[in-house]
Amino acid sequence: MTLPVMANDHTVISTDNIDWGMLNPARGDASPKAADLWGDRTKDVATGMLVKFNKGFSSPPHIHNITYRGIVIEGLMHNDDPSADNMWMPSGSFWIQPAGENHITSANAQENLIYLEIDSSSYLVKPADQAFDNGERPINISENNLFWLNADDATWLKAGNAQISYLWGKPDAANGSFVKLPAGFKGTIESDNALKAVVVKGSATYQWDNQKTLTALTPSSFFSSDTQGKHVINAKTEVVLYVNSTGSFNVK
Repeated sequence: MTLPVMANDHTVISTDNIDWGMLNPARGDASPKAADLWGDRTKDVATGMLVKFNKGFSSPPHIHNITYRGIVIEGLMHNDDPSADNMWMPSGSFWIQPAGENHITSANAQENLIYLEIDSSSYLVKPADQAFDNGERPINISENNLFWLNADDATWLKAGNAQISYLWGKPDAANGSFVKLPAGFKGTIESDNALKAVVVKGSATYQWDNQKTLTALTPSSFFSSDTQGKHVINAKTEVVLYVNSTGSFNVK
């Protein structure tokens, strides 16, 4: 096990150093496992966490107090209205679940893992009879329905072989995107803003700015920065990152 790197300006957490607990401790072994990558899901703060589901897991109809975004890292996930047919979303898929919207969540592979993030408040599960309409609508995007842009289409990409798929927000404000780096990519993600990234697919090595420490990145690894700097990435295979940024960033 390697120790996570947590400094005032940046953080990197490798897959083998994730601290797992229970999403709902009151349910014991029936609860999905969970791990905060940043924030604290039990407190009134923005949070990003990993959630593991066993094969065959299916929640009862329920709502949440807060809108959340979900990214499938491993397995097959379904998240929709209780009456909807199953739509199994593979790794690299994305959804938004509005606060107050009645839904179920199910898992259908041997191993199932998602990254879940909220912008404020603690993460609570409430009964379906407390459903309310907050004006938002759910979004489900399977991996095969993503639209990818290359350096000819997006000014954020300075490396001609990298690609980006915009998911939510605005480029000059808070936003979320998938970034795809080809095998053999040796370059940087540079930002003047706060930036957080989770590895969805692939294998790479990582270092922050001019530091010498190398960290192995595999699915569910995490890195972030709060100040201007360079995230240096050497991709051994094709790598897909989910990037949450408070403004624009460049892939070079």
